[in-house]
Amino acid sequence: MPVHHRSGEMARTSLAAPRLAPLDWARGAVVALMAVDHASGVFNAGRLVTDSFVLNRPGAPLDPAQFLTRWITHVCAPTFVFLAGAALALSIEKRHAAGESCVAIDRFIVTRGLFIAGLDPLWMSLVFAPGHVLLQVLYAIGGSLVAMVALRRLPERWLLAAAILFFVGGEALTGLVLSLTGGEPTLLVALLLTGGQLGGLIVAYPLVPWLAFMLLGWCFGRFLVRADAAAAGRLLAVAGVGALALFALVRGLNGYGNMRLPREDASLVQWLHVSKYPPSLSYAALELGLMALGLAALLALQRAAGPHTLAPLLVLGQTALFFYLLHVHALTLAGAALGAAHRAGLGATYAAAAAVLAALYPLCARYRRYKLAHPDGWNRYV
Repeated sequence: MPVHHRSGEMARTSLAAPRLAPLDWARGAVVALMAVDHASGVFNAGRLVTDSFVLNRPGAPLDPAQFLTRWITHVCAPTFVFLAGAALALSIEKRHAAGESCVAIDRFIVTRGLFIAGLDPLWMSLVFAPGHVLLQVLYAIGGSLVAMVALRRLPERWLLAAAILFFVGGEALTGLVLSLTGGEPTLLVALLLTGGQLGGLIVAYPLVPWLAFMLLGWCFGRFLVRADAAAAGRLLAVAGVGALALFALVRGLNGYGNMRLPREDASLVQWLHVSKYPPSLSYAALELGLMALGLAALLALQRAAGPHTLAPLLVLGQTALFFYLLHVHALTLAGAALGAAHRAGLGATYAAAAAVLAALYPLCARYRRYKLAHPDGWNRYV
């Protein structure tokens, strides 16, 4: 390899590597929040899950502590899916630069997408919904990755427009499709658009709404390829403020955009009580706005303190799927062993979340070292 070419490649690598740190920090932060939600699902007898018109009982009181414990974790899934789209854009750019063919790249994306999607029915359903097949965020991420094989070839402005159009028009489309199916989703409609339960199958994360989050992440990743961290931070700050303003407008009007989960009064919990299943416009605007401002802050932190700050979040962020595949099983086994499953309260919830993070962190650190030492091995899928 010519010396000048090698030097240029090293320069590009040194610039690109620290730029990824805030994305990993963000992913690590939502891993910790996710542990709180899943610890609550195992230990918390008073857990609230009312973030859908199907699950909500109008007029039922929402205990603020229980509600906020659930609400702080709402940002997790949008962030995971958004960052998966951004990581895909950056990864493809790196593979192209290394001379990998489009066919090989597509083959890997499809294989990894199907592998990730398959983990929901084959592994996570065992603890989340024993006796059922539950399709959640891994199904959404994996299916979206497969869809991106074709969609990534379209212009970014088209994909950005498609994502925004779905966020704005998704509720109308969902209502139209359900009217055509008699109010009950078919299997295909549930898998793609509405979610729902059909016998032993529970679709919590329908593909198309969550694909919109990945499309936004893809567009952001493509922007990162061309821009520096300061420009990315400015874009995120403006987008975050705009998204929160849209949330305030939609939630304030209290009609369309709330996926049949309107505010019942002017209290804070009712303002924040948005539909995640399926994601409403108010939910998407709120969570994407918070995520964008958080990412902007992390980009600013990187510029001020360097890419080696927040090392624990970096480890968790770079081993997020590995942690995800272990932590619910560990919590479930602990709950059964202690005889505390669904019998404790918020104190036990937060203690269990801290315990599972502390217990799995050394494993995550070792797995991260293994990944760095074997970049082309089986661990590319996890």
